[in-house]
Amino acid sequence: MEQLCYIALSCLLAIVLLYGLLELHYFLRMCLCVLLARFIKRRCHILETTTVNGLCLSNDVDTLLYHMNNARYFRELDFARVDFYERTQLYSTIRRLGGSVFQGAATIRYRRFIRPFQRFTIESRIIYWDEQSLFMEHRFLRPSDQFVHCIAICRQRVIDVPMDTVMAELLAKTPLQASRHTLSSTASLQPVGMGSATPMPQVALEAGQAENGHVAAAPAAATATTAYSIKMKPPLPPELCKWIEYNEMSSKNLRSGC
Repeated sequence: MEQLCYIALSCLLAIVLLYGLLELHYFLRMCLCVLLARFIKRRCHILETTTVNGLCLSNDVDTLLYHMNNARYFRELDFARVDFYERTQLYSTIRRLGGSVFQGAATIRYRRFIRPFQRFTIESRIIYWDEQSLFMEHRFLRPSDQFVHCIAICRQRVIDVPMDTVMAELLAKTPLQASRHTLSSTASLQPVGMGSATPMPQVALEAGQAENGHVAAAPAAATATTAYSIKMKPPLPPELCKWIEYNEMSSKNLRSGC
């Protein structure tokens, strides 16, 4: 009996230690998110919108115990992004082509509090991509009436493989099915430079050197799949154009020592 008590106490101390050092519930939830997206949920087209559910718990609120802490929104985006990566096979395609992906920038706008123990959903979709980056929009919605509590835009930097190559392969896999889950801008999908698309701001980097230290890969020969990727590319939203321009100006200032 005494030995059993020691074993139980050791297990309890190990769990407390893991929670203190690794924040165990975050990693457990991330593993669960990957398993559900990979084996349970349906596959999605790369231009479709994916949805994950969330709940504001007591460890998510701020010091006033009044609403979800602002930093927790970005944390919830980790689960939404992993769900999107797995269901669209984006991450596996990037890795198979020899590349890697990480978050390079993010902006968020809060509209209304998410209260403790309030449910919400996060809708994630691709709104644009260029040679080196993928731009995603995430919306925190109230399930009852689809009110937007918060909206975030994230820039995912892809290195060692051109993003156009990745998108060309993903777009060629399955045709885009029109549905309410489809990227909302697909009604006006067209080659960049047509319609109301805003031209991409051009900021020269020193000898083609990217800010992360990787040299951008030279564009491959034009193929039918690449042409299809360009055709399906959504127009650059005006607000995203301004944000990209701000990030490029910030990078330029940092490189110049400002």
